[in-house]
Amino acid sequence: MTRAHGTGAAYGAGTCEPGGLVTLGETMGLVSSLDTGQIEYARRLAFSIGGAESNVAIGVVRLGGTATWIGRLGRDATGDLIERRLRSEAVTTIAIRDDGFTGIMVRHRRFGTSLAIDYHRAGSAASRLRAEDLPHEVIARAGVLHVTGVTPALSESARRATFAAVHLAHEAGVAVSVDVNFRSKLWSADTAGPVLRDLVAGADIVFAGRDEAAIVTGARHDVTSEQLACALATLANADAIIKDGSRGCTALIGGELHVVPAIAVQLIDPVGAGDSFVAGYLSELLLGEPPPRCLATAIAAGAFTVTVPGDCEGLPRRDDLELFVHENEDGGDVRR
Repeated sequence: MTRAHGTGAAYGAGTCEPGGLVTLGETMGLVSSLDTGQIEYARRLAFSIGGAESNVAIGVVRLGGTATWIGRLGRDATGDLIERRLRSEAVTTIAIRDDGFTGIMVRHRRFGTSLAIDYHRAGSAASRLRAEDLPHEVIARAGVLHVTGVTPALSESARRATFAAVHLAHEAGVAVSVDVNFRSKLWSADTAGPVLRDLVAGADIVFAGRDEAAIVTGARHDVTSEQLACALATLANADAIIKDGSRGCTALIGGELHVVPAIAVQLIDPVGAGDSFVAGYLSELLLGEPPPRCLATAIAAGAFTVTVPGDCEGLPRRDDLELFVHENEDGGDVRR
């Protein structure tokens, strides 16, 4: 496959070879309070895994695709859990074991649906990811390389590894997907902005929330989603998709504007919705489906995920989406 950076529509029109998704980044242990209120009063805790890139990998596999995750894990019980869990989800797992610890995030619901997340990841095994860790042949065989703005925030070596992966994909003619995924607890917008702009500049497909698009493009926060998509697409010379939560999404793909409304649902847990959206889009892209189909699946996957608690547990399968969309249209909620 030859790389056609900036053509956009080519990747939604059947030219993307079914080589599967390849991604890299940090997956952490996830401690979640199952009770609402201050965490010191929580009486029930759950332990699972979470990470933007591995969420997308799991999401793509659940929707019938193939995915490979690359990263460093500590030689500890949390690292063991992550590797077992990814493999159990049929994600091809290239886990480099490291003397550092596996990162942990702690999540609790202070009130209502408002979530607070604390990270314990500085100096983690994942932050020691290096360009030398990348399996060149795996990236070269990918249908899409997916990276996020989280990994470059972890450390200088992880930043170099992210850009090296993009470079390898370019050399092999592999499409590059970038989810901006700005994390204010990892770095400031002023520090992140130039790095994220450079990352986006190497993309064929860019996903961003409204605030993230403003950080990358320098646009005012009061501009429309269409204007943000145009600014992002112009900066990257790529397809640009603005994830707009309960308002759906706005996308500029191959120069054509698409505005897709959200599916109205009862919000249970917003975590993982953005990753599920990306997984839905990329799973269809890897099958060569056109943009409207990619966006429809992305919207449905994101909506489904917020109705289920958990970081990656609620990522849908094909039959889940079919039932979800059907029942949402009919207004029914009982299966007999």
